[in-house]
Amino acid sequence: MTQKIVDGVYRDMTPEEEARKLVNQANWEAGAFDRAIANLRQIRNTLLAETDFYALSDVTMSEDVINYRQQLRDLPSGLTTAEEIQAVTFPTKP
Repeated sequence: MTQKIVDGVYRDMTPEEEARKLVNQANWEAGAFDRAIANLRQIRNTLLAETDFYALSDVTMSEDVINYRQQLRDLPSGLTTAEEIQAVTFPTKP
């Protein structure tokens, strides 16, 4: 039986508490991909924003910067699991 701590004392969980814990755990695990992809996009968007000034009309973007920005934009495509997302290596900024 699973235990919980109440006022510093270990106590056995009721069957209802155990069932609720399992449901909460399953819901958390089911949301792993959504959390991972949101985190990846946030980092990617920050990296893109750092190079946005290159896209101004009075600045000529180098081929390296164009490729870097495209690699960042392509990042989320093809990723299907949270493990794949966590293994992503971001391109090196030129």
